[in-house]
Amino acid sequence: MLETIAILLIILWLLGLVSSYTLGGFIHVLLVIAVVVIILRIIQGRSPV
Repeated sequence: MLETIAILLIILWLLGLVSSYTLGGFIHVLLVIAVVVIILRIIQGRSPV
């Protein structure tokens, strides 16, 4: 589930970069949070899914 959200956020982030349309930087904050959560789960030894 978390992996799916991260992939969705990455796609939206890339679309924002290409089209110069961002939701006030909100999508960038969500992307950073998703990546940090995945990294923390991997470091703690849990599966990232």
